[in-house]
Amino acid sequence: MGKPTGFMEYGRCDRRYEPVGDRVVNYVEFVIPLADAELREQGARCMDCGIPYCHQGCPVNNIIPDWNDLVYRGEWEAAIEVLHSTNNFPEFTGRICPAPCEASCTLNLDDAPVTIKTIECAIVDRAWDEGWIKPQVPERRTGKRVAVVGSGPAGLAAAQQLARAGHQVAIYEKADRIGGLLRYGIPDFKLNKELIDRRMAQMRTEGVEFHTNAHIGVSIPVTKLREDYDAVVLAGGSEKPRDLPVEGRELNGIHFAMDFLTRNSKRVQGTYVSDEELISAQDKHVVVIGGGDTGSDCIGTSIRHGAKSVTQIEILDKPPEKEDKALTWPNWPNKLRTSSSQEEGCERLWNLATKSFSGDAEGRVTELNYCLVRWDKDADGRWQMQEVPGSEGQLKADLVLLAMGFVHPVHEGMIDELRQSAGLELDARGNIKGSTEGADAYHTSVEGVFCAGDMRRGQSLVVWAIREGRQCARAVDEWLMGETDLPR
Repeated sequence: MGKPTGFMEYGRCDRRYEPVGDRVVNYVEFVIPLADAELREQGARCMDCGIPYCHQGCPVNNIIPDWNDLVYRGEWEAAIEVLHSTNNFPEFTGRICPAPCEASCTLNLDDAPVTIKTIECAIVDRAWDEGWIKPQVPERRTGKRVAVVGSGPAGLAAAQQLARAGHQVAIYEKADRIGGLLRYGIPDFKLNKELIDRRMAQMRTEGVEFHTNAHIGVSIPVTKLREDYDAVVLAGGSEKPRDLPVEGRELNGIHFAMDFLTRNSKRVQGTYVSDEELISAQDKHVVVIGGGDTGSDCIGTSIRHGAKSVTQIEILDKPPEKEDKALTWPNWPNKLRTSSSQEEGCERLWNLATKSFSGDAEGRVTELNYCLVRWDKDADGRWQMQEVPGSEGQLKADLVLLAMGFVHPVHEGMIDELRQSAGLELDARGNIKGSTEGADAYHTSVEGVFCAGDMRRGQSLVVWAIREGRQCARAVDEWLMGETDLPR
């Protein structure tokens, strides 16, 4: 612990954003980093707790107090070594992770946790600038071949770990570019895609092959991968969106959020998207259904398009402004959070259930018809929704974006083929069945086929995907070689 009194001497100081008027005219990252002196002070605030709850709050179990102390001491190169020991891609999590570690910080009892996410991002950004991050080419090759299906954070983490263990690894991605959700699902103003390309260059040197426009189960049979490779890792994510089957759903102008975001991101990144294919929010009254991160990304993108108005509706109650620490800490609390996109100009409404959509003579959506709902507990303590009589209303809507989450991975194609040809088992939610503990961790019911990330656990965070990718790589290595030195 560099400075035992640091948490008493220095207040919390975090990164700032560029003014709204400046940032909404482009798709460039707009976070303003802290200066080195400020970062050292923030590192000094870490209390090096006897029980560092931040370790458990972080899904990849980052060794947070150690690299906080190293930043305070100015030992940046040592800090990136510690950071990389648990996280392959801290430049991703340092930008888009909601930082559950900070919710678990002891100083969060006073609503002033250590700025862990900011320090993490500063460490990796500086390490890239200084040239400290280099490919880790294995000293020997095992002769084993592993195919990884999906190039999102789970697939990339698994592939990098397996390549460093000496296996020949190939990633198969159905899209035209590598990155999965990171590439096209998350807007460029939140994550500069050059960060993905930079990691790809590192991984290529380490021996990873990348195959794009390779849709396993559609253009390439999954049976071919099983024949050509010693092991297969399924890391394709959870991409089946939750739909809203109400009257008027078929009207033009109602789209799944990911269709809206993906097409816009492709155009921003230079991939040709025709005007007819692009879903534009320009001069439209936009309604986003769903209060999560994907909904926020739709808000920020719509504002950059030049929408007339943006309204976000949520069926649940409005969360409290402040959590009860005695009941929630050190766990992730339910509390009101406002994203940078929501700050840019959005009306947020709670307790609204969509009843139907109305349209014009040309079949275009014009209104969303809703009613208010309330949530009460039944005799068994379970929350039940009830409509509020006489609370019906309408919202003007030229564009409706459905951002209500994802139910499970897409079954058509690869999963259905494996179910029919090899008896692949799914869980009750429609995800690929597999545990995370024990001798069969990350194994599927098919011999030699493993699964990690959202395709196994359901819709989740990027940091959870990285964790599962790393742990799955260890399971694959142990299955192939009988033992493994890869970290868990």
